[in-house]
Amino acid sequence: MLQERQRFLLNLLQALGGEVGHTDFQKLLFLFTQEFQSKPAYDFVPYKFGGFSFTSYADKHRLVDRGLLEPDESTWRLTPSGRAKAKPDHPTAVALYKFCRAYGQLRGDSLLANLYRRYPYYATRSEIADKVVHDADTRRRIAEATPPKGGAGLLTIGYEGKTLEAFLNQLLQESVTLLCDVRRNPLSRKYGFSKSTLADACENVGIRYEHLPELGIASEERQDLRTQADYDALFAEYGRHYLPKQSAALSKVGGWIRDGQRVALVCYELIPEQCHRHCIAEALAARIGKSLRVRHLEEVCRASAY
Repeated sequence: MLQERQRFLLNLLQALGGEVGHTDFQKLLFLFTQEFQSKPAYDFVPYKFGGFSFTSYADKHRLVDRGLLEPDESTWRLTPSGRAKAKPDHPTAVALYKFCRAYGQLRGDSLLANLYRRYPYYATRSEIADKVVHDADTRRRIAEATPPKGGAGLLTIGYEGKTLEAFLNQLLQESVTLLCDVRRNPLSRKYGFSKSTLADACENVGIRYEHLPELGIASEERQDLRTQADYDALFAEYGRHYLPKQSAALSKVGGWIRDGQRVALVCYELIPEQCHRHCIAEALAARIGKSLRVRHLEEVCRASAY
């Protein structure tokens, strides 16, 4: 069975003529999700040429494997089977028609300039913004949308309930320079959060990735956690008896911070109090002293409706 978002890719590509260059399709997909969907099928990050969705790229490869797209890295092109599958329902067909009237002919630098002008945050990591943007006002807005460099520090974050792109945007907007994975086994059924994929995505947006499995908790110890009291008991044991034995790993994180890195500890759980990363943060704060301020990004998220 095709996922709904994968079928949407086929529908959009069909509406655009069945063949679109890779960069152009990413930008047109971005514009459609931003302006014609109340709940975007894909999230995006600022990337080399503007907004980019790692998830849509992974879906492209799944569609290639199913014989619905041609195996061409530079182009999105429907196969005959893909054209047969591209049959949008009435509301989607109406939206695609309106979208194609508004943007269907835009390609190349004209498309990028349009996107950069109206969505400057997504141009903040573009390698070609100076080539594409010629007006001072857009360049100023891109500069203003660029997250300021943060100082050395420690943050924590969970990826529960987030897409890979939403997660990366949170790191970028907090000026994180190093993501430290503290899972014992960095595997996930959720796209983007297994070790190799997450490491590659971080590297592609300029964030260093490190994995310290020795700071993780074995999965068998996390079974049957039903109440906050269960979590508290587990973390009390972890903090008293296990974490003090991990001096080398804690020193490594402390060294990164002292070297000027803005480090985020990552694990799965959204709420810090239900994740051992808050114990690691407390241990590091005790080691480094009052100069280290710890921020749990989920607290920021709940306060500001990020």
